[in-house]
Amino acid sequence: MFDVGLAELAVIALVAIFVFGPDRLPDLAKQAGQMLRKARDFANSARDELRDELGPQYADLELRDLDPRTIVRKHIIEAMEDADAEQSAAQTRGKRPLDEGELPPYDSDAT
Repeated sequence: MFDVGLAELAVIALVAIFVFGPDRLPDLAKQAGQMLRKARDFANSARDELRDELGPQYADLELRDLDPRTIVRKHIIEAMEDADAEQSAAQTRGKRPLDEGELPPYDSDAT
């Protein structure tokens, strides 16, 4: 999640033992777990409330969909796909594949 490896976790645990002491560390870990659980419950209830307020067309709404970076990335990708589709349609517009044995048209200006 935060790109923290095993070595970083070991260093964090070692520093926590030195700073807080081995006696208080289990209580602090328990409090941190409770705080994370409450934050997750708060985020889930906010998401559910937002879904209820917006209606059934937003039933699959996720909070990460509201991230501005995600929105911009999504629209840029859609615009690029639309441009590619337009370009390929323009290239094939008015053209047909050659029949078997048919010679391509000759353009004296192009040669």
